[in-house]
Amino acid sequence: MNRMEKLKEYLKAQPEDPFLNHALALEYSKEGELDLARELFIRLLQLHPAYVGSYYHLAALLLQQNQRDAAIEWYEKGMAVAKKAGDTHAFNELRAAYDDVMDV
Repeated sequence: MNRMEKLKEYLKAQPEDPFLNHALALEYSKEGELDLARELFIRLLQLHPAYVGSYYHLAALLLQQNQRDAAIEWYEKGMAVAKKAGDTHAFNELRAAYDDVMDV
């Protein structure tokens, strides 16, 4: 059983687990299934808006799909969540990525 199959199996028991959904979205992204990854990241952030790491990955994925404005929006949302949570590390990573996009 590969990693994606294992994650799907675990999700049957815990369908809303943020870590498992995040990991599955990353696997979809690695496999080039960008639309599935995007949908999963968005659903995850709707259910668990404080799951800060997903904002970064969703925005980066959107950039791959040439959706710059949407990526900027998700970076901004992520920065706001990270700031509110006092997660300086996540905020700084999101900010650096955001600044890179804005410099283009």
